[in-house]
Amino acid sequence: MPTMTKSELIEFVSDKAKLPKGKAEQIVNCIFDSMVDALHKGEGIEIRGFGSFTVREYKPYEGRNPRTGSPVQVAPKRLPFFKVGKELRERVNDSRPGESQDGKPQSAPTSSPLPPGATPSSESSAS
Repeated sequence: MPTMTKSELIEFVSDKAKLPKGKAEQIVNCIFDSMVDALHKGEGIEIRGFGSFTVREYKPYEGRNPRTGSPVQVAPKRLPFFKVGKELRERVNDSRPGESQDGKPQSAPTSSPLPPGATPSSESSAS
């Protein structure tokens, strides 16, 4: 699956806003730095229609080394968490071919719709 890199994002912003790449890079870096600073302070970030970023705190616990199975103490940590917004989720799902807005696969359309309970063979014999 293709992934957009930071440099590709900068190029996209540059093209979309008709800005020099240096200016677009400053803008992208400023946004990312501001987000990191807010999360570092424990603040949440909410971008309506896109989603929200929060920091989740995890207590220390005893884990296991997967190779040896020996116990390992895992230090407490804070990790960023992203929750997708409704509008972004809907826009992503709308762009997927062969899938309806509710995420369920769509059936291929038929050339002549049949009434409920009718089969193609019963349709031709009824004529």
